[in-house]
Amino acid sequence: MSDVVLNEQRGSVRVITLNRPDRLNAWTAELGRAYFDSLDDAAADAGVRAVVVTGAGRGFCAGADMDSLQGISAGQRDGAPDNRPHSFATTIPKPVLAAVNGACAGLGMVHALMADMRFAARGAKFTTAFVRRGLIAEHGISWVLPRLIGPARALDLLMSGRVIQAEEAYEMGIVNRVCDPETLLDETVDYAADLGRYSAPISMKVIKHQVWTQLDLGMDEALAESNGLMAESLRRPDFKEGVQSFVDKRDPDFAPVSD
Repeated sequence: MSDVVLNEQRGSVRVITLNRPDRLNAWTAELGRAYFDSLDDAAADAGVRAVVVTGAGRGFCAGADMDSLQGISAGQRDGAPDNRPHSFATTIPKPVLAAVNGACAGLGMVHALMADMRFAARGAKFTTAFVRRGLIAEHGISWVLPRLIGPARALDLLMSGRVIQAEEAYEMGIVNRVCDPETLLDETVDYAADLGRYSAPISMKVIKHQVWTQLDLGMDEALAESNGLMAESLRRPDFKEGVQSFVDKRDPDFAPVSD
């Protein structure tokens, strides 16, 4: 795998680090391919139960690399095309958590929002940025952001391109938890490890599918689908193990999942 993205295994948690710290981990075609490849690898590894994505150095991801943007504006292509969408993390059958350690802008904010949860360092800065570059809300952010915080707040951030800090992002509902910078990664990994320890991987896979795919379903359709999925879960060995481990007052031993 490319060294613009680093992979580290911490128990059952795969830590993926965007690694262009001299450019605040600005997005390039090479970085994107390496990040998606890392997600694919984590999905296929039965030893991985959760994924944490963070950035090296002072930033999470400062958006598209400015050299790439200048090239695109001049009619140049930024590397070979990749058919995987920027929403790719939502399709990984394991929880993906973003540990936002610093600047999170534009395309970087898109990828933070495509994670299932977000922990952020105090003072970390978020901005959609697109409108200030003469662009529109790209790569699915106009779909996911209103669903997280409502249309009015989403329009505020998308139309103004203003910078907010982690504390305001938490109040809006963008961020699940605000952490001290020095403990951010450890807190995120610990939370992810608890998911792997106590939560059934197949159940998390199905729940993730339900949440991301039922956002646009009507109640009756979502209920019908969920009733079918519930019937399936009642037939799995994980259900018996979940009940028995509770009765025995011990940690469950659930089956792993790999894509």
